[in-house]
Amino acid sequence: MIESKGITKSYGDLQVLKGVNFTINKGEIVSVVGASGAGKTTLLQILGTLDRADGGDIVFENKSTSALTKKELAQFRNQNIGFVFQFHHLLPEFTAFENVCLPGYIGKRNKKEVETRAKELLIQLGLVDRIEHKPNELSGGEQQRVSVARALINDPALILADEPSGNLDSTTAKELHQLFFDLRDKFQQTFVIVTHNEDLAKMADRTLVMKDGMIE
Repeated sequence: MIESKGITKSYGDLQVLKGVNFTINKGEIVSVVGASGAGKTTLLQILGTLDRADGGDIVFENKSTSALTKKELAQFRNQNIGFVFQFHHLLPEFTAFENVCLPGYIGKRNKKEVETRAKELLIQLGLVDRIEHKPNELSGGEQQRVSVARALINDPALILADEPSGNLDSTTAKELHQLFFDLRDKFQQTFVIVTHNEDLAKMADRTLVMKDGMIE
């Protein structure tokens, strides 16, 4: 489903990625681990088309992303990729429901369909009583589940998560980890998760270990 071909990336004189190659299959949950500074987050940003590689290519379902324009990449990202971040990145002035709807609105999908799907996801994720709450009225675990619902709103084939349980207590983190596997089993989505959490890494179908800008 996804193939990384010789990805390189430098910032000034610092080469962060030194030719990264891997393949990820549809429906697979893959964890990416390694020491801080190994290039994990940079790789995830390039995989998610949030940043461009200096060299190499990301091939998504046999489609090269390296030649896409900035506008084409934004549309591709909105339609195919969902993101879950460590710090949630929910917009504080909007409710949980509104935050979840935003990617659907940006994708110019039917408003009624987007709102129906948003409510379904929030209910499925145990947030039926939090739909109209704003982020500052939610616990850390609830905020993260809202961000998961937001990632799922456009039914993306790929979910990218960067330290998704980094700010959660151990019980809430375990619940979030299990949620990823439940979602994969239900929707057959593919997950790539950058994590320092050993328990989550061990749960994955496969673990990629990064060291000094390369996959070991």
